[in-house]
Amino acid sequence: MTQPVTRTMSPEDAAALAESGTGHHARLRSLIRDIPDYPKPGILFKDITPLLGDAEGFALATRLMAAPFSKARVTHVVAIESRGFIFGAPVAQQLGAGFVPVRKPGKLPSKRLREEYALEYGTDALEMHDDALGPGARVLIVDDVLATGGTAAATCRLVESLGATAVGFSFLLALTFLPGVERLAGREVSALLTY
Repeated sequence: MTQPVTRTMSPEDAAALAESGTGHHARLRSLIRDIPDYPKPGILFKDITPLLGDAEGFALATRLMAAPFSKARVTHVVAIESRGFIFGAPVAQQLGAGFVPVRKPGKLPSKRLREEYALEYGTDALEMHDDALGPGARVLIVDDVLATGGTAAATCRLVESLGATAVGFSFLLALTFLPGVERLAGREVSALLTY
């Protein structure tokens, strides 16, 4: 069993990292638009597609998502389907690491491990190839949004079940009114933007 990383980056620390230099935080925040009542009434959806469509903003975001882990000797970036893939692949390239996809059930072709996690009503599951990682692998888990933390925690369990070490989590944004940060307590968590 691997030992969890004990330092957690607070939302304030993550915001300070993003704000360092030339106002990166404000630049990235300006590229995320609010869509009220989507996908259902009462939800304010954070739409990242304007950021993805801005070449400089997208490159800045992935560079800043990788930066806190530049000295962590990351060997693999594990990204969560589907928007995690968009950020995970360039973060892996920034870190000189391999890329491992974690997918919804039935999408991977080879032998795989499965991890279930709780939803508000019921359960869901994630899968990863059983030969994707091994002892000695140092893994950064990447996704676009940290909300309740269920998929991130399930992905961490998959990583550690293969004997790899989860060195931390990197998110574009974290919704601090939901319990994701608390669910990942004791881990190094970085989010560029907090809401």
